[in-house]
Amino acid sequence: MIAEALSKVGRKGVVTLEEGKSAENSLYVVEEMQFDRGYISPYFVTDSEKMAVEYENCKLLLIDKKITNARDLINILEDAIRGSYPVVIIAEDIEQEALATLVVNKLRGALKIAALKAPGFGERKSQYLDDIAILTGGTVIRDEVGLALDKVAKEVLGNASKVVLTKDTTTIVGDGSTQDVVEKRVAQIRNLIEAAEQDYEKEKLNERIAKLSGGVAVIQVGAQTETELKEKKLRVEDALNATKVGADIVKRALSYPLKLIAKNAGVNGSAVSEKVLSSDDPKFGYNAATGKYEDLMAAGIIDPTKVVRCCLEHAASVAKTFLMSGCVVVEIKVPESAVPSGNPMDNSGYGY
Repeated sequence: MIAEALSKVGRKGVVTLEEGKSAENSLYVVEEMQFDRGYISPYFVTDSEKMAVEYENCKLLLIDKKITNARDLINILEDAIRGSYPVVIIAEDIEQEALATLVVNKLRGALKIAALKAPGFGERKSQYLDDIAILTGGTVIRDEVGLALDKVAKEVLGNASKVVLTKDTTTIVGDGSTQDVVEKRVAQIRNLIEAAEQDYEKEKLNERIAKLSGGVAVIQVGAQTETELKEKKLRVEDALNATKVGADIVKRALSYPLKLIAKNAGVNGSAVSEKVLSSDDPKFGYNAATGKYEDLMAAGIIDPTKVVRCCLEHAASVAKTFLMSGCVVVEIKVPESAVPSGNPMDNSGYGY
């Protein structure tokens, strides 16, 4: 099931665990967005053991400017209290006084709320906010479109089936209602990639596509009792981490031939590997004969897939045999220069 989950979400996806409501394990995949921004204050934490904020059926308030006064949020917060739904605020920044008001209301239990800074900076920050709005069906509050924070109501809020914030990351799971709009947005960004001239710009646009089109696989762990559930969940978590490590080992091994070819050509193998892996084009690679990055198919550089696959399978088979063995006897080859000369029947020459 873990292998199936990793296969469905791909190398850019995320796999999470949940406590199921039945005795059997189950797997489902939903769309999500993950970025490197965590909660502003640890006082928003809802799970002290994980030091994380977790809200289900959550609303998102997206603001492309700094929040200076908590009174500007009164309409939104009052609607949240009446509707008994959690609100996650994503803004350029929140001044200390406004943040203190939100924290106090959270600690008193009046509000289910959390806040974080928007990912990115400058124009890229605005683009990320627009992407989040597309995913959740919300509207970004910004002065340029004539939306004032103190005048808006709950209609501008986005919807998410689940939001998880840690100290460093945020994961937003969409409710699936905006899939068509998300696909159009991804197509639009792909057009921008074709028009972009700088590699850095293309890289950042590819990151946006990955965040929008990435998936999250949720494994629901089932058991008969709560004690069994906790123990089983820990075992599944260990197995998931072990599988991820195994996949990472294979991933690093796959890049070794390219690194070695580049090294033999007199260039930095790690730098070449990173540049090739940064491209989503499967034909893009490094031509060691010319020292150029190009379409290897067009250049006539073709390696039989079956040869590479068989090498990988055989290597994995040997590694598996080693891991499942109680002990392994290895023959150490001694260089001829290290073999002592003299009468082979005379033990004195062998250090006895």
